[in-house]
Amino acid sequence: MAQLGFKRIGLTGGIGSGKSTLGQMLAELGLPLVDADAKAHELTGPQGAAMPDIAKVFGTAFVAANGSLHRERMRERVFKDPQARLKLQALLHPLIANALLEAEAALKSQGKPLVVFDIPLLVESSHWRARLDRVLVVDCSPSTQIRRVMQRSQMPQEDIERIMQTQASREARLAAADWVVSNETDQLEDLRAQARALCQHLSPAKP
Repeated sequence: MAQLGFKRIGLTGGIGSGKSTLGQMLAELGLPLVDADAKAHELTGPQGAAMPDIAKVFGTAFVAANGSLHRERMRERVFKDPQARLKLQALLHPLIANALLEAEAALKSQGKPLVVFDIPLLVESSHWRARLDRVLVVDCSPSTQIRRVMQRSQMPQEDIERIMQTQASREARLAAADWVVSNETDQLEDLRAQARALCQHLSPAKP
């Protein structure tokens, strides 16, 4: 658990839920935000800290010419082989956790009272929950997820559904939530209003 006086909040949601958009809004409103996906990209970037183990476990075919993860090849591998996904997570999650702890330590040294960790696979992995004080889930229906992703990326529906099948179900995310932000509409002002309410709730000045 976090030390008394400092709170760790996990932000999560399925693909197309608006999780990243809410995270950006919270950051713009002044809440310290640390993005686990961004840390993962650093770890799997050119000569990233995770790359030697990835090459050892999966082979050099999964290392791109610049020394980074061959993301398209790995994406296809983990879609077809759930055991490969578990192996990749076992490699990355401890490294990501360490990176998040380093970011947390930096925020504590600046006197910040809390941190929001944007963690896409928070519910999917038992690694994260015990490390957090609260879980914030951005929620919408599966049909809304599919529509949004198709609009923004032109990805075929069947590919989106494949991704969703690798993620926790809507029911599992809601069961893990301490707070839920409903994002069924595409009106950004609705989401922004909920972000402002969250910031007021989390304000250190709030009794």
